[in-house]
Amino acid sequence: MTSADEFAIDALAGFLPLAARDRLAETLSQAEIDTLTHLAKSGTGPNSLRALASDLAYLEAWSRASTGAPLVWPAQETTVLRFIAHHLWDEAEREKNPAHGMPQAVAESLRAQARLKASGPHAPATVRRRLALWSSLHRWRGLEGPFGNPSIRNALRLAIRAADRPRSRKSPSAITRDVIDRLLATCASGRAVDLRDRALLLLAFGSGGRRRSEIARLRIDDLEERSPVPADPLSPDGEMLPVLAIALRRTKTSSADAGESVIVVGRPVEALRAWLAFSKIAAGPVFRPIDKWGNIGATALDPQSVNAMIKSRCLLAGLDPAEFSAHGLRSGYLTEAARAGVPLPEAMQQSRHRSVQQAARYYNEGEIARGRAARLI
Repeated sequence: MTSADEFAIDALAGFLPLAARDRLAETLSQAEIDTLTHLAKSGTGPNSLRALASDLAYLEAWSRASTGAPLVWPAQETTVLRFIAHHLWDEAEREKNPAHGMPQAVAESLRAQARLKASGPHAPATVRRRLALWSSLHRWRGLEGPFGNPSIRNALRLAIRAADRPRSRKSPSAITRDVIDRLLATCASGRAVDLRDRALLLLAFGSGGRRRSEIARLRIDDLEERSPVPADPLSPDGEMLPVLAIALRRTKTSSADAGESVIVVGRPVEALRAWLAFSKIAAGPVFRPIDKWGNIGATALDPQSVNAMIKSRCLLAGLDPAEFSAHGLRSGYLTEAARAGVPLPEAMQQSRHRSVQQAARYYNEGEIARGRAARLI
């Protein structure tokens, strides 16, 4: 993380308007203020804070590149409209008119600072997110911004329609059962890192395609042993499989007090037990960093490390790391559920998707590819 990002995170510590902070400063000690700031950051989540810091740094860099000055508070309506014009534009029009969209000088300045990567218009979701942060920063400062003005709302709506950019997936390819098996084949030794990665992959997939932040912050007290179940439901006296309940803390779609949990059965439980027995972890984070000498750390694995691990395993398995990311576990779970004929509501119960539309995107693709609808010619 750059010093600019670190500065941005410090700036985000003020979650209250200035007037409210001034009043609280008269009655709260510095230690109490620090505690509340820590809770605000923890409640936001490390990935969200990282994104907020990055977006704030981008806004500041864009302002300097396009106007020659830092962000002005409150923002002018024309500045926000300029931001929309620079980031949401029509690629076909750009081919006819090179001046359309972001000016070349602005783009070159942002690229030189490693702030701009896109060569075309930005994703609408990215622009909306940065505008939302910009607006929130006004509220936190006790200022009235222009973001609700009809001119800005209409400009954003029309610009998104003109850009007509399809939404890209977080992971180009789903990590389905066949991919998981290839990744697991690279975890065949009894080394600490292999035992950890095997348990992480199986648990993340088997529990419904958990997000990398959810699996990284998993703790021992989130795990609850349940009674074994028959491997074959029709043979209750046959082989039994271990069962584990995983309590879900705060997620992208639910709060920690929702009391939700998911069940994992069989291989993921066995792999987790093997990792915990080897590491002798009895409390605290389940998945932890491991150095090159095999020493296991005391803190939780960083969510970014989950993504890096998957890409590293893909490379070892002869797969293209650019095609896969941690989110591929989530899409892969639903894709595999469709292939296995698991009803969508049952699959969503495990994945904890709230949106049927979003879940069905993955589920239906797997189902359609196996059916007759796409084979009429």
